[in-house]
Amino acid sequence: MAASCSSGVLFGVRESGSNGAFLGQFDGLRQVEKIHMPTKSHGFVSTSAPKCRTIKAMASPAVSAPKREKDPKKRTVITGQGLVSVFGSDIDTFYNRLLEGESGITLIDRFDASKFSVRFAGQIRGFSSKGYIDGKNDRRLDDCWRFGMVAGKKALEDANLGPQALETMDKTRIGVLVGTGMGGLTAFSTGVESLVQKGYKKISPFFIPYSITNMGSALLAIDTGLMGPNYSISTACATANYCFYAAANHIRRGEADIMVVGGTEAAVIPIGVGGFIACRALSQRNDEPHRASRPWDKNRDGFVMGEGAGVLVMESLESALKRGAPIIAEYLGGAVTCDAHHMTDPRSDGLGVSSCITKSLEDAGVSPEEVNYVNAHATSTLAGDLAEFNAIKKVFGNTSEMKMNGTKSMIGHGLGAAGGLEAIATIKAINTGWLHPTINQDDLEPSVTIDTVPNVKKMHEVNVAISNSFGFGGHNSVVVFAPYNP
Repeated sequence: MAASCSSGVLFGVRESGSNGAFLGQFDGLRQVEKIHMPTKSHGFVSTSAPKCRTIKAMASPAVSAPKREKDPKKRTVITGQGLVSVFGSDIDTFYNRLLEGESGITLIDRFDASKFSVRFAGQIRGFSSKGYIDGKNDRRLDDCWRFGMVAGKKALEDANLGPQALETMDKTRIGVLVGTGMGGLTAFSTGVESLVQKGYKKISPFFIPYSITNMGSALLAIDTGLMGPNYSISTACATANYCFYAAANHIRRGEADIMVVGGTEAAVIPIGVGGFIACRALSQRNDEPHRASRPWDKNRDGFVMGEGAGVLVMESLESALKRGAPIIAEYLGGAVTCDAHHMTDPRSDGLGVSSCITKSLEDAGVSPEEVNYVNAHATSTLAGDLAEFNAIKKVFGNTSEMKMNGTKSMIGHGLGAAGGLEAIATIKAINTGWLHPTINQDDLEPSVTIDTVPNVKKMHEVNVAISNSFGFGGHNSVVVFAPYNP
């Protein structure tokens, strides 16, 4: 669902009596400007947002109670976690600061944002790749790849798969799938600047390799020698969850024993911030950055940019048991769908999201009644937050025992990395029995009737959890985690 990243921008709607198309831009429900675009009489491609077409959802045939996977070759467990975040690169520190309800949103000081209409983000400071990337490469790499490399190697360490252990493994059975929504944005921006200011001969030879989105997976594999399935997925803010889903299926099909998988992003740079400002997607609460991200609150006014990386080691249960790996949690299943509606806006009927949740539970062998925790996409946008909530209510019905929280209220929206960071938050909730709060819950939307863990952490024994991620383009993704039970 594009909902959670939704800016309310409409594209390609033809104005009556005009020979051109226009981009009608909306702030909430108020049209604020029209931008006329010339078009030719033929070859016109419309990306307009029609009213939701009625789609007949076919009822599934009657089936017996869901059954979870039993085959240890196909059961997929989590054996390692690694991250780079606004709260540092230590998993426990990251989650403890979330539990305390601390905001990582501050004024941007990486570049001069004084003339930008949005001047704050979840900017990472004090990041060090020492011990993970050699100095020469570290100086060359885009932050997107630096974050991904460090998070990936930390996840391998956490899974007891350091360099010495990997030397004893069949590396053709270990794959890497680290996606990104934006890719090496600094490398790309710098390359374009060189072209414009100095000419093509001054473009760095690293411009293309460090810009393209597959390089996160490639660089981690090159550095560690992992020769299994290797590629990237780029589905905007749904990227990391798409990667988890695809990686688990590689394991289920017997194509890999272990997958190093997640998302990475580093877009808090002038072109990244400026681009999202142009989409009218961001909160403009410059005087109170720490209060800007407020999912489900009546006074929310857009999302807050973040950055970082979140990576899991996913492994067949058979492999994990064979090597005595630490088993942190179990991945039960997932699903991906498309709204097929609009580039940025959600479907008003929520069908894309609700069907994605339903399909994820079917894949996991889980009934709706078993789920009692949702780590929501919850970006603090006007349309997206309510669209996601309505889809959750549609699937689960009775939510009296359910808890739902928004990690982005504290760390901002990590775009392609968001699902990776939120998967780690979900797994830590499973492991600790504590749910972090959704902060800035001052005036909750009256229609939101699920417990959003407002402002203060809560104890909650998680039975089954889902983590939602949705992105521009109408990409929906849901993954299902649970405590590991032999």
